[in-house]
Amino acid sequence: MTRPRVTVVGLGPGDERYLTRVTERLLRDAPVARLRTGRHPAAAEFADIPTYDEWYETATSFEDLYHRIVDDLARLAATSPVVYAVPGSPLVAERTVELLLERADLEVEVVPAVSTVDAVCSALGVDPMAVTLTICDAVAGEGAIRGPGALVILQTYSPEILALVADRLDGVETVCVVRHAGMSDQSIRWMPVRDLHRVDDADHLTSLYVPASRHAGVAVADLVDLMKLLRVQCAWDREQTHDSLLRHLLEETYEVIDAVTRYARAVEGDGDVALARREAEEELGDLLFQIVFHAELGSEEESFTLSSIADAVHHKLVQRHPHVFGDVTVSSASDAESRWEQLKKSEKKRESVTDGIAWELPGFVLHAKLLRKAAAAGVASLEPPEAMERLRRTLHELPDASESTWVEIVECVSVLAKNSNIDVEGIARSLALAIRDEIRDREGLSSS
Repeated sequence: MTRPRVTVVGLGPGDERYLTRVTERLLRDAPVARLRTGRHPAAAEFADIPTYDEWYETATSFEDLYHRIVDDLARLAATSPVVYAVPGSPLVAERTVELLLERADLEVEVVPAVSTVDAVCSALGVDPMAVTLTICDAVAGEGAIRGPGALVILQTYSPEILALVADRLDGVETVCVVRHAGMSDQSIRWMPVRDLHRVDDADHLTSLYVPASRHAGVAVADLVDLMKLLRVQCAWDREQTHDSLLRHLLEETYEVIDAVTRYARAVEGDGDVALARREAEEELGDLLFQIVFHAELGSEEESFTLSSIADAVHHKLVQRHPHVFGDVTVSSASDAESRWEQLKKSEKKRESVTDGIAWELPGFVLHAKLLRKAAAAGVASLEPPEAMERLRRTLHELPDASESTWVEIVECVSVLAKNSNIDVEGIARSLALAIRDEIRDREGLSSS
């Protein structure tokens, strides 16, 4: 049995010159035809064909409207073939066509047409293949709008939408507002992203062109490509293994800690912010390179890649934030941390809260971490008042202190430092650096 038939045609970007002969013939010869909207310049050629414009006023949402339109087209097609016309090209940012194609009870034919994207590229003299063009919907989603490559953003029909787009553009400074592309009153305006909200003449024939930007995804992809090249052409990089890189990973981690600490202090007024920012950026880059290096080795071993690593941590973060992505409510940061530990234990099927701890951590860091784990597990540990009293008592024994006495001192200091949120490892490091500076001063050298 033949299914009801809907033929979808496109009215082009606006000017009637871009109507195809096939579209005109199908619409004029159709026993039943509908326009999604008459608010399109080319629709004036078919003023006798009914539209769905009045439905826009009663729909609760665009999605509700599009489903109603598709249901109506199916109803009409049940008695006669239907020709349905949409602005632009049927398969470019047209939700009703997507819904039609999903229906198993309809036979849907899509007739090619000139799209708004074609008109925008022509107006700007841009080859979409050369710029790796990505087409985006301004009103779809809430995350960052980005490539790869250049962007054409559709549905930018008001200053309010343009302002929202500006907030979602990732690493972009300059954009182009293209209004009425391909028409006699076409306008092309380049401007800073921050000024988009001032475009007061945006309408349903307005689009946004964004040149290819240097966002994070592009930069990381370039770094991955460089890593692959080094593995082929550099003798040292070729010889490295996961094991041989570990000491570099550790060194770079400590250098990041130093650089970020200096940057944080500079931001607070203690140091040159610009210099500290450059140093932090450099050291973080060195650490990122170590991760990319291990990811490349994993890729060569067909075990893991940078993409799988990023996907894994993305999934983990979503799963461990049910108070953000679910219906869980937390009352404080400590409550959120407690739920994190519970979820981690459940996910990894761990028997103990101590499972998964890196036992090679520095001593004071390891002890503080275990104190937190003990509290989470309901295991009693030394309380700060008791620690202070024991420390006072133990200090009197220092002249004849045994190893057991020093065990007590270290334990008490660790407990008190954790309670005061003090980084004793950092203090020890600061003391070491102070000694280094004194030595260099005596040598007549700079301490920087």
